[in-house]
Amino acid sequence: MRIRTILLSIAAFAMAFAAHAMDFKPAVVYDMGGKFDKSFNEGISNGVAKFAEETGVEVMEFEVTAEPQREQAMRRMAERGATIVLGVGFAQADAMNKVSAEFPDVKFAIIDVYWLDQPNLRQYSFKEHEGSYLVGIAAAMASQTGKVGFVGGMDIPLIRKFACGYVQGVMATNPDAEIFQNMTGSTPAAWNDPAKGAELTQSQIDRGADVVYHAAGGTGTGVIRAAADAGKLAIGVDSNQNHLAPGSVLTSMLKRVDVAAYNTFKDAMSGDFETGIKVLGLAEGGVDWALDDNNAPLINDAMKAAIDDAKAKIISGDIVVHNYESDNNCPS
Repeated sequence: MRIRTILLSIAAFAMAFAAHAMDFKPAVVYDMGGKFDKSFNEGISNGVAKFAEETGVEVMEFEVTAEPQREQAMRRMAERGATIVLGVGFAQADAMNKVSAEFPDVKFAIIDVYWLDQPNLRQYSFKEHEGSYLVGIAAAMASQTGKVGFVGGMDIPLIRKFACGYVQGVMATNPDAEIFQNMTGSTPAAWNDPAKGAELTQSQIDRGADVVYHAAGGTGTGVIRAAADAGKLAIGVDSNQNHLAPGSVLTSMLKRVDVAAYNTFKDAMSGDFETGIKVLGLAEGGVDWALDDNNAPLINDAMKAAIDDAKAKIISGDIVVHNYESDNNCPS
């Protein structure tokens, strides 16, 4: 009788969980560049895929190709019964603010936004400057010319934050280093222009740069290819891009948007979803640098020790990396 009771309890729990899973309808709205941009959007996609595989829950997805689609897609997801809608990127802020207000009973979350004020919204901000500082150390130590580069996507404070952290890491390692910086453009098209990324990278290489870091979304594939073709080194961003050109990608600055996407859906499904702002840096595992078989031959013991030391000191507060977004300024 006791065994039968236990089995019935297990069956009831399983049925209840299945019913809850059926009622739970997550959705994600990717931004320009698409879910397979090998960078920012793809990081989100990886987290979404992990959640779907673990839970068996289907996630509604939409890939934005034009600006008006952001708001339309979010509203359509909510109207179709989505219980949690995840928006990808700062450019979705206005749409997210408007639609989350229209659907107060739906949970919303957004990546790279921290200034909205809706009671049903979770916002994620990352300390990209901390991770960029680490890859700046790697760039300075790997460079043979003392000249390194940075190629950004859309020219906005967020991308300047990547650049500024990188500059600080380079200069802390080699105060005599020369750093070239270029932004791809001033519109969202800057995130998906590999040809322009390659052109800017080649121009920096022509001036002597032998390591080029990008924070440019899909445009970054052009940066990596141009560096590899020239026999120089690139540094990837967001996702681990070391595999895109093994032996030519020094490392990647990891921005764990995959973890943010996964946790968003898991928390919403389990009833643990909290609104407000979540800030993720080195201490929280939100940013880091990538070391794997693809780039291990490029990272010597001294370089790894220097990066690990700086990482520990940033986490402890012994090193404070200036955040460009705090004052729109980067210390020289």
